[in-house]
Amino acid sequence: MTQSHASQYTWAGRFSEPMSDLVKRYTASVGFDRRMWRQDIRGSLAHAKMLAGQGIISARDLADIERGMAQVKDEIEAGRFEWSLDLEDVHLNIEKRLTALVGDAGKRLHTGRSRNDQVATDIRLYLRDAIDDILALLKQFQGNLLDLAEREAATPLPGFTHLQVAQPVTFGHHLLAWFEMTCRDAERYTDCRRRTNRLPLGAAALAGTTYPIDRESVAADLGFDGVCENSLDAVSDRDFAIEFCAASAVLMMHVSRMSEELVLWMNPRFGFVKIADSFCTGSSIMPQKKNPDVPELARGKTGRVYGHLIALLTLMKGQPLAYNKDNQEDKEPLFDAVDTVGDTLRIFAEMMAGITARPENMRDALRQGFATATDLADYLTRKGLPFRDAHEAVGLAVRRAEELGVDLPQLSLAELQGFSPLVADDVFSVLTVEGSLASRNHVGGTAPEQVRAAIGRARRRI
Repeated sequence: MTQSHASQYTWAGRFSEPMSDLVKRYTASVGFDRRMWRQDIRGSLAHAKMLAGQGIISARDLADIERGMAQVKDEIEAGRFEWSLDLEDVHLNIEKRLTALVGDAGKRLHTGRSRNDQVATDIRLYLRDAIDDILALLKQFQGNLLDLAEREAATPLPGFTHLQVAQPVTFGHHLLAWFEMTCRDAERYTDCRRRTNRLPLGAAALAGTTYPIDRESVAADLGFDGVCENSLDAVSDRDFAIEFCAASAVLMMHVSRMSEELVLWMNPRFGFVKIADSFCTGSSIMPQKKNPDVPELARGKTGRVYGHLIALLTLMKGQPLAYNKDNQEDKEPLFDAVDTVGDTLRIFAEMMAGITARPENMRDALRQGFATATDLADYLTRKGLPFRDAHEAVGLAVRRAEELGVDLPQLSLAELQGFSPLVADDVFSVLTVEGSLASRNHVGGTAPEQVRAAIGRARRRI
């Protein structure tokens, strides 16, 4: 191998012939891992500061590294940085440019570390930043969701089980169910961030380093809660990426459920909501169409994130300790999960602010499904009839109303008394939608005053 060839690769001294172009393309990751350039520079600067503090490199070297990294940062931000496939990844590209700018000081930067602990540090820094962004987007989505829930706190809506009309709720109460889902999502991301926020740097290739490093100072400098305690685990652990994708899969499942409801509610058979035109598309052939493409696509993208979780679990399941090249495959699923979740939350937050309720259609649906049947059964039970007997009596009343093509409140008092002599003229207040809603006046219930109180608590939570 020629000296010029050897100088291209940090490891080339061991090899007698150059890497083929096919292998270069197959093994290079710079096409996707260069998004971590900010984290790579941050980690390298903290490492250099520690090396100087420990007397491993000189203060002059540190100053040169900081000066060179500032120029590298400017070049990348300005789009002037030349990314090279020959240099494999973001780490070697930055190091090579740094060395070209500052000479031997750039070569000393890698003292006491390996690309194994370097990449593990960068990806943790990247994911920590991504989680912070996602939590902020979740909060924005929740705020817009609560604004809509507050406007519709008393708007009657059919509650469904088995997609059949079950009991009256309010639209605001229904939206608060979505809010609770996203609160649990935020908790999962927060937990994931805590386990992500441990510093691998200092583990070197797998066994630690012979240099007198100070890992705790680097951890403090980079905002980590502590260091990874075992060097083998530090370079090979990708639990945090798997956990992030698991939390993202659950979040996207929640988004998909919301999307399914929005798609249904947009259908004229329901007609419960309008979604702003800017989040819908038309048809190339049918001029009347207004398609809820954003919820539909979010529903579809859920499977994409599920796939990333399975990909990472499969990636890790057969790996012996410590680092293996397999782990290069952790980034594309993770990065795409980050992008998909972030884009979805961003657009859903905006879309939520443009949703308009259609209360008249919600009320029409309540008239068609005998939504207050349970209230009638409860009424009879309070009059002294055992609930199972009350259930049977109301079932007979529903059958009769169905035969007549009317709702329960439209049956006469005499007809209702035919199913139970306990029925009195106060029954009709029970059979109204408003009466049904107001009667569920407890924490977690759908009474409008409880919904408004829940919204107040929700705002304090976020």
